[in-house]
Amino acid sequence: MKNLFSNIKGDAFGGITAGIVALPLALAFGVSSGLGPEAGLYGAIFISFFAALFGGTSTQISGPTAPMTAVSMVVIAGIIATNDGNVDKALPVILTVFLLAGLMQIGLGALGLGKYIRYIPYPVVSGFMTAIGVIILLTQILPSIGYYPKEDTAFVETFRPQAEEVLLKNILKEEAGEGILVLENFKETQIRANAITPKDILKESQTIAEKTGKSTLGVLRILPRALKNINWLELVLALSTIFIVFGFKRITKKIPSTLVALIVVSGVAYGFNLGYRPISEIPGGIPIPNLEMFTSFNLGSITPYIFTALTLALLGAIDSLLTSVVADNMTKTKHKPNKELIGQGIGNSIASIFGGIPGAGATIRTVVNINAGGKTKLSGMIAGIMLLLIMLAFSDVASKIPAAVLAGILITVGIGVMDYKGLKAIPSLPKDIKLGPIKLSSEVLIMLIVLVLSTFWDLIYAVGIGLVIASLMFMKKIGDLTAERSDVKSLDEEAWLDESDFPINLKEEVFIKHLKGPLFFGSTSDFQALTLQIPDTATTVILRLGRMQYMDQSGLYAMEDMLQYLKTKGVEVLFVDLLKQPRYMMERIDIIPDFIPNEHVFKDFKTCLKWVKNNVKDTIKN
Repeated sequence: MKNLFSNIKGDAFGGITAGIVALPLALAFGVSSGLGPEAGLYGAIFISFFAALFGGTSTQISGPTAPMTAVSMVVIAGIIATNDGNVDKALPVILTVFLLAGLMQIGLGALGLGKYIRYIPYPVVSGFMTAIGVIILLTQILPSIGYYPKEDTAFVETFRPQAEEVLLKNILKEEAGEGILVLENFKETQIRANAITPKDILKESQTIAEKTGKSTLGVLRILPRALKNINWLELVLALSTIFIVFGFKRITKKIPSTLVALIVVSGVAYGFNLGYRPISEIPGGIPIPNLEMFTSFNLGSITPYIFTALTLALLGAIDSLLTSVVADNMTKTKHKPNKELIGQGIGNSIASIFGGIPGAGATIRTVVNINAGGKTKLSGMIAGIMLLLIMLAFSDVASKIPAAVLAGILITVGIGVMDYKGLKAIPSLPKDIKLGPIKLSSEVLIMLIVLVLSTFWDLIYAVGIGLVIASLMFMKKIGDLTAERSDVKSLDEEAWLDESDFPINLKEEVFIKHLKGPLFFGSTSDFQALTLQIPDTATTVILRLGRMQYMDQSGLYAMEDMLQYLKTKGVEVLFVDLLKQPRYMMERIDIIPDFIPNEHVFKDFKTCLKWVKNNVKDTIKN
């Protein structure tokens, strides 16, 4: 805490900038979740402040994110549906699930499990992030064209039989809980069934229709009908928002384009009284704790959602720690993963008590904070305070924002969150497995499985299946390689015999590193730390790769990032004894020859040493 105020000016500017960037996203994520824009704002305010205060990444800005909102949206819709479509009735259960997720995150950090997040391989993360983008794009099509399933009378009517079935099941469930459901006497059941009114059936039908519109498969089912009922004003507002978000970035990136789009399109729509559909009203005043989640707590209502809470906790942990790695790379610092999980858990727990949706470390907002001068925890706390002040001062104004504008902003988020780097690599990755007569890349197969299952089934089950497949494939590859080179033993980090003749006068200018064992998703974190070992005096780095038998996609990109960083510093990198598989991987994405020319890849150290003597100058005289 003693360094908290060491960079007040930079942290203030970074926090204010990040808060402004977070505003339209918080509103959009809140609306998308189904709890309203205020839920997104509350989440952004409390998670940003408390995750920064108690977390383990100094520059991290936290709040609702695309992955967390995508999962929360499904959770919220499901709980509302089981509570007769009544949001007020469902809210205590929803917030209790979010609170439980936060407490689980605290538990993960306290148990020291944060360090294991790094073992998630790149294809799994890539497939997951692309799926999040697809889910957001699909679920925002309907609001962007002004079509709301629950308001389409003919469509709602198609769910009448299903609604009647749900209502009858609820009656039987209530009777079973009361102990009056017996085979010999269904009189009470008949009495309660006869009490169901057409209004009850209509309300349940609307709830099912609304839930259908929040699922990817449901959207695809509804889309042909929706396209026949386009509200052209809403579509124009959404398209204008998208155009400004992408177009304004070409003019300048100093002002957040999402904020510009929000202000300009909303201002035009309101100023010309265009008769658009606004978002729900945002309550003014200081946020008040929702104590009903404690006073009406019922263990039975929460039990079915324990795994759901764990899903959110794990997703938030992954999302946050991936952002922490990005922050580390930008600031050349080292985050504390377990402390970060505890901070995120505290933030999510407090946000849930005030009615906020869960969140995690947000990459874009964190990058904005760092670039604007943020260096300490104070920047994240200021971002939260900034959002609170905006809400208190402008809640009435924000309530006039068109719903289509936020849908347009979310569409740009969905486009941006996809992993294009992984998608572009699909044609070039080596086809190392066979499924019948078809040859495929195992990395691509894992990514596609996670992508499809996440989009159309379940996000966390998809990640779990992807991890299992990736682990099995990795074990097989390493087993095969180990069998080929079973005489390999671990070596201490010391000079090898053929390095004994290395010129003493060049030891400050040349840094030699031995890589031993495969460079894969479990070792990339340690590999990334290699750049910190390189002394500032070094102008040349020699990587001895004769014992690096295997490299996967995660290792490939870790190598690319390191080489890119060294290139910006003007450091020359030489490869010695590069083996067949790693070389093939690096050639596929042009690390060789773009970063490492072929003449800098040496068959043995003797040849490399000759090049060093002829080309490296002694710049530091002893």
